[in-house]
Amino acid sequence: MKFLPTTKDELKKLNWDQLDIILISGDSYIDSPFIGIAVIGKYLTKNGFKVGIIAQPDLTSPRDIKRLGEPKLFWGVSGGSVDSMVANYTASKRKRKSDDFTPGGINNRRPDRAVIVYSNLIRKYFKDTKPIILGGIEASLRRVAHYDYWSDKIRKSILFDAKADILVYGMGEKTILKLAEAFKQEKDWRKIKSICYISSDPPNGYLELSSFEQVQRSKLKFTEMFHTFYKNNDPITAKGLYQKTDTRYLVQNAPESYLSQNEMDKIYEIDFALEQHPYYQKFGHVKALETIRFSIATHRGCYGECNFCAIAVHQGQTIQWRSEQSVVNEAKRFNSFKNFNGIISDAGGPTANMYGFECKKKLKKGCCEDKRCVSPTLCKMMKPDHSFQMNLLNKLAAVKGVKKVFIASGIRYDLIIEDKKFGQKYLNQLVNKHTSGQLKIAPEHTDNNVLKLMGKPGSVALTKFNKMFSDTTSHYNKNQFLTYYLIAAHPGCTDKEMLRLKTYTSKNLRINPEQVQIFTPLPSTYSALMYYTEQDPFTGKKIFVEKDINRKIKQKDILTYKPSPKKSKTRRSRG
Repeated sequence: MKFLPTTKDELKKLNWDQLDIILISGDSYIDSPFIGIAVIGKYLTKNGFKVGIIAQPDLTSPRDIKRLGEPKLFWGVSGGSVDSMVANYTASKRKRKSDDFTPGGINNRRPDRAVIVYSNLIRKYFKDTKPIILGGIEASLRRVAHYDYWSDKIRKSILFDAKADILVYGMGEKTILKLAEAFKQEKDWRKIKSICYISSDPPNGYLELSSFEQVQRSKLKFTEMFHTFYKNNDPITAKGLYQKTDTRYLVQNAPESYLSQNEMDKIYEIDFALEQHPYYQKFGHVKALETIRFSIATHRGCYGECNFCAIAVHQGQTIQWRSEQSVVNEAKRFNSFKNFNGIISDAGGPTANMYGFECKKKLKKGCCEDKRCVSPTLCKMMKPDHSFQMNLLNKLAAVKGVKKVFIASGIRYDLIIEDKKFGQKYLNQLVNKHTSGQLKIAPEHTDNNVLKLMGKPGSVALTKFNKMFSDTTSHYNKNQFLTYYLIAAHPGCTDKEMLRLKTYTSKNLRINPEQVQIFTPLPSTYSALMYYTEQDPFTGKKIFVEKDINRKIKQKDILTYKPSPKKSKTRRSRG
């Protein structure tokens, strides 16, 4: 099946009278392994369920939401690949004009708080309908009481606001299949892992989080609650949680085990069309497809645990990687597409150079409670080994029809420095074969106090890597550059720290930064906790937090200010 059905005509062609499951998404329907709703839909179909997709339904009429009828088992609702509030607003709370996941690129199809809106839309036109199950990153990050930047308040679990029945958190393939089988067999689903639901009574043996009312009143209680929530995300060590909300309880079961390599390989064996569904294509092109069409996801998860990033909470802190053969087979399939020009745009993950190695202790006993893998320095138990990705890239490059394999995902330069055996060899290979003009790194800042609050390595590592890259590009006589992603107005950052960053980038990196974003407090991240409480959650000390939007913009302007060419000439550097 090239596409999952999205119209009645398609159901007729398949001889399907009724779907088992209907999935609703805030994105256009792009059939790609990078699009969560497509992966979930195709995975359920592969396992015998009849699944359809309604993308970006019209909110003003029943036309779209009733297009496929009512499902036999359940509705699945996702806000899309990005939290809808992040997709719709900049960090300065201005409405975004464009949306890379909407046909035509105009941001006019994804509602604010899409998960809530779509759930209400279903209930409006289908009274006493089948259960509504929430999933995707918007639901995952809002599964317990959380700070919401856009309303500047603590909100309840999104399950309560959406009036849905179940929430699936994390990547979800194993959990959604178990739910589908339980509904089909009319079995109790309440013990399935990686779900949240609402109960009139607290479950036995689960950890109690401070109630919604308590965390709403007390920043100290909110901090205590978040620590407990964050520490119970690892499948090996986590316990179930519950949180009283009004007169009922939010129940979060312990997380499902990560996919094994064999399970991951089977998911990526599924045939994807690598196109937008024709029904939506007629409304316009989706820009996101340009980036993801001929890219390959080699792994999931990230143990970087940057405090402003949501990946650890959603995908996990443990790297799960596909086999070399699975990745190579995907590259071979690209040759069957007429528009494949031999270029693999990216072979990576949240952090490209984490493929193939993990802490052996963590794989057996779970994440450590008292320390992190790479922050503030690399743990001695973590042994970076870039040989795995080097071998993988060589095998991809050897696939018939493949002309070039690029690394477009960001890399952790501190891991390259720490890998004494293969780090320089890996950088040589990146520079010589896999960099398309620019290599992305994300130092985010250079002030060590701000970096500590971000959970990032100190500035010494950046200085050292900058020289390594410059020397390597010179050696290969390549005209390549580093792209530095930087953040303004993170908790702990004042104009003074931004001026220091400006001085560093001008003097040490010899650039005028362009890839600069104002900090956005994402739900269920430590940096959002800092922003709301104005405290370092690990020490309890008060920290400065810039909350005035105009002054946030000023912090960004300090860094991006470009002197007049008449007064000062800027020189671009390889490093």
